[in-house]
Amino acid sequence: MKKYLPIGSVVLLKGGEKRIMIYGRQQKELRSDKIWNYIACLYPEGNLSEDYMYLFNQDQIERVYFVGF
Repeated sequence: MKKYLPIGSVVLLKGGEKRIMIYGRQQKELRSDKIWNYIACLYPEGNLSEDYMYLFNQDQIERVYFVGF
């Protein structure tokens, strides 16, 4: 079984410039039915709109700044 980062974790994605905060795990993308490990929003701004939701997998994480609980 994969060990996922907890909700509230703050990460930077590979090639990213802004930190994001995880607020969900095992998310299904509606358009493609693809399952992603995480969904996140900008940090510290929060969930502004659908345009600023980020779906990604564990292997796309460059750095973990904070581990949630």
